[in-house]
Amino acid sequence: MTTDEPSELDAYVADHRADLIELALDLLAVDTANPPGNTREIVSLLEEYLSPLPVDVERFAVDPAKPNLLVTLPGASDRTLLYNGHLDTVPYDADAWSSDPLGERVDDRIYGRGATDMKGAVAAMLFAIRAFAEMDVEPPVDLAFAFVSDEEVGGDAGLPALLETGRLEADACVIGEPTCEVGRHSVTVADRGSIWLTLEVTGEAAHGSRPVLGKNVIDRLYDAVTTLRQRFGTRRLEIDPTIEPILDESVGFYEPTMGAETARELFETPTINLGVLEGGDAINSVPQAARTEIDIRLTAGIRTPDLLSEIRDCIADCEGITVADISWSVGTAEPIDSPLVEAVASSAEATTGERVYRRSATGGGDAKTLRNAGVPTVEFALATDTVHAVDEYTTVDALIGNAMVYARLPEVWASAVDRTDLSG
Repeated sequence: MTTDEPSELDAYVADHRADLIELALDLLAVDTANPPGNTREIVSLLEEYLSPLPVDVERFAVDPAKPNLLVTLPGASDRTLLYNGHLDTVPYDADAWSSDPLGERVDDRIYGRGATDMKGAVAAMLFAIRAFAEMDVEPPVDLAFAFVSDEEVGGDAGLPALLETGRLEADACVIGEPTCEVGRHSVTVADRGSIWLTLEVTGEAAHGSRPVLGKNVIDRLYDAVTTLRQRFGTRRLEIDPTIEPILDESVGFYEPTMGAETARELFETPTINLGVLEGGDAINSVPQAARTEIDIRLTAGIRTPDLLSEIRDCIADCEGITVADISWSVGTAEPIDSPLVEAVASSAEATTGERVYRRSATGGGDAKTLRNAGVPTVEFALATDTVHAVDEYTTVDALIGNAMVYARLPEVWASAVDRTDLSG
């Protein structure tokens, strides 16, 4: 099968589109808002859906309220392609929605919390399993599916717990995170590194009418943030040559929404966001204690510890400021011409008939975790730009397109790996 030929799996998905839509609505009907992130009911729903199919299903949980489901479908070789999707969603305020946050179809739109992030993609993965099983098509590689909990809050009960037990040994992985918007498609092949700082300062209180007698700690904190932005916020990063093509693709993807110059700055310089600023008790008092939390992001290929060392020196120059807490990560990336990237991008292009950018994510998530565990990983799902928004929705076309991409991917990836092995 070539990437531009419709297959019997494609035909199956197209012929059973009503079942796929119903499945997506069934998943949306189960409230998995995190917190609290209780996924027992939806995992039971997945088990019931998969029970008639010739696949191995295992429930695994370190937190009984947040189980994970592992599904395996044997293939014709000993390579393993892993699909990953999370079952929890961010919370929602039902009163703010004009549609039902627990699932509602309106024309070609499927509304609901998690419709695009990412129960729609989970439904497409489940439907790909059903297509292989009911069409009696043996995949060219072993297929594994990890439907996990606890992703939205970065908890340890989901993917990290599975990795710790060694249950996710795979040669490649695709995560169903939404990577596309209406009219613009992409596969994310990289993420950014991060530095999260908590800064604290103490000063001297005074009456608000005599501020000269006190030491205003909020002023000091804001001066420290300004200094960080001046020293690092406009610094051009030394981008690794292997990351340059990914950066160019990222700029191309984001240009329509923010302009090419802003998009390039997003990746060529650190971003510094003042996310939390706390301090003071009353408008007429000089505050004597304050804290701030700062989010700094760095393009893949940048050595986070090197910049962190400079940031520590910078903060040491700011009077009275102390680092109360710090966490950091290094950005990760897949080679833009790797078999996995090529397979996902070409499968998506064949399905949509449109260009698919090979870009970096602006943040980081489970893809970083898997890459750091030695599993080549990309993210892909057709979606809308309503992630975490009121009236979040996906479309019928996105549901069907994702199921087709996920169903054809094993054949395309296996062929890409074989070509690489032969040429190597």
